Amino acid sequence: MRLASWNINSIRARTDRALAVLERHDIDVLALQETKCKDEQFPVAAFEEAGYEVAHVGVNQWNGVALISRVGLDDVHRAFPGQPGFGEDPVVEARAVGAICGGVRVWSLYVPNGREIDHPHYHYKLQWLHQLKNSAQQWTADDPAAQVALVGDWNVAPRDTDVWDREFFEGKTHVTDPERAAFAAFGDIGYTEVSRVHVPEDVYTYWDYQQLRFPKNQGMRIDFAWCSPALTKRVTGVEIDRNERKGKGASDHVPVILDISESL
Repeated sequence: MRLASWNINSIRARTDRALAVLERHDIDVLALQETKCKDEQFPVAAFEEAGYEVAHVGVNQWNGVALISRVGLDDVHRAFPGQPGFGEDPVVEARAVGAICGGVRVWSLYVPNGREIDHPHYHYKLQWLHQLKNSAQQWTADDPAAQVALVGDWNVAPRDTDVWDREFFEGKTHVTDPERAAFAAFGDIGYTEVSRVHVPEDVYTYWDYQQLRFPKNQGMRIDFAWCSPALTKRVTGVEIDRNERKGKGASDHVPVILDISESL
């Protein structure tokens, strides 16, 4: 099975690019983030015509996550257990959708940005990651053979090599010790971030649109795939499609693509 994760930064603006990625890479399951539309606005028909099923969670023009699969889409969940909300009257945002695709429980995840270190959104981000970790730990505790893929835009650069200039990010989100610790905690419970295993350092997944960041290769690596122990054994390769950042109308992120072997 070939599983890809991509922050598409508006599915309605990039439907054709998404369909092209599916075809070019022969993708079985595509997890999208930042679809930026309501459920009824998602271009489902275009993907169904290409032979895929769609599960989408979106309530407005912000956030939004989806799973697009041609190998099954069963037991769909629109949030993970205990997923925190944000705001004075906390609202669970459209940031997680999970389903069983080809025997793998795939979660498309759009981790909160955090905004600024002294902002309530930063603490929300840490709480969100903590609760996701607790849920992930419970899934493998209940079933050590569980096939779980936590993929998406994590909005954390866990190593200094994951940003183009560490000094530029001093005092900003994405690189703080608490964020990095919350990210690393998934490794502490037995999951493996498989892109790091198969793709070398200094390979980015995001480049801001401003100040010619992409031509200068001033990027960040913030899109990742944490896999449960049983699934990690089946991951045979990972590709980061840097070329998808090129051309007119590109997203500011690129796909991260996993190759998963048949069940062991």
